[in-house]
Amino acid sequence: MKSFAKTAGAGMLVLALMGSQANGQALRGHNTNAPVDVAADRIEVQDRADRAIFSGDVIARQGDMTLSAARLTVAYSDAGGIQIDRLTASGGVLLRSPSETARGEYAIYDLNNRVITMLGGVTLTRGESRVNGARLVLSLDTGRAVLDGGSGAVPGTTSSEDGRVSGTFTVPQRQD
Repeated sequence: MKSFAKTAGAGMLVLALMGSQANGQALRGHNTNAPVDVAADRIEVQDRADRAIFSGDVIARQGDMTLSAARLTVAYSDAGGIQIDRLTASGGVLLRSPSETARGEYAIYDLNNRVITMLGGVTLTRGESRVNGARLVLSLDTGRAVLDGGSGAVPGTTSSEDGRVSGTFTVPQRQD
């Protein structure tokens, strides 16, 4: 069971400012057809519910993307073989790609729609640039990322004191 097959413009601006890939898109080109490899301290398979729950130092990899968390629930369908539909992670979630790192309390990876949603004190980092918010939605098809402020879906967490998206961006160093 280790292998298993506030505006749109703001999201693009954030990633462009962060110096993301040539056209300002995060995780574009990620191979969503690659198998998902999962390792953890414990697994509980709930066959009747079509899910497996991994806990304890969970690491899930797909291609060059790695997700780590305290707990990961894998929802699957069994149509002639196990097909993963969704990964739900909780507890200090860290999502890494070769160019970006995202942190939050929860993450949902909808494999059918190729969308990752992170919630709860989210921080997206690329190099020395960083943005903070309550919810991050990443489309793996388009590479589009949207980060929202507000109180978020996780009680007691906000992106900043006033509930807005905030960021710090590097600038080119000039010789005077």
